Amino acid sequence: MASSMAALSLPSTIRRDSNRATGTVHNHNQGRRNLTVKATGVAKFKGTYMREKQLTELIQQKVSEAKQVCEGDKTSDECKVAWDEVEEVSQAKADLMLKLQKQDPLEFFCQDNPETDECRIYED
Repeated sequence: MASSMAALSLPSTIRRDSNRATGTVHNHNQGRRNLTVKATGVAKFKGTYMREKQLTELIQQKVSEAKQVCEGDKTSDECKVAWDEVEEVSQAKADLMLKLQKQDPLEFFCQDNPETDECRIYED
């Protein structure tokens, strides 16, 4: 099977919608073709961005609640509990970020595309 290299010129405008970029590519040998590129980054995976955003908003909410509770007496049990809640939510976000750093993006790709060459499993 022979392969050939084609000279491509990148599009001058690219539309971005969700996690896809769409544009037109000019192949000098075959003319114009539409091109769609799917972004593959950490934030694309099934709600990761939303979970991170929700945890960030929850941290902000818990911090403001803790400040409000602690206005009168910073040594009260209610104040300590409020700041413990802030710490727990912050730790949950840190755990999510650590989990994402340790995961292999190929695993997520293969869950969605098991038939691709990159995801095939060969047994001896």
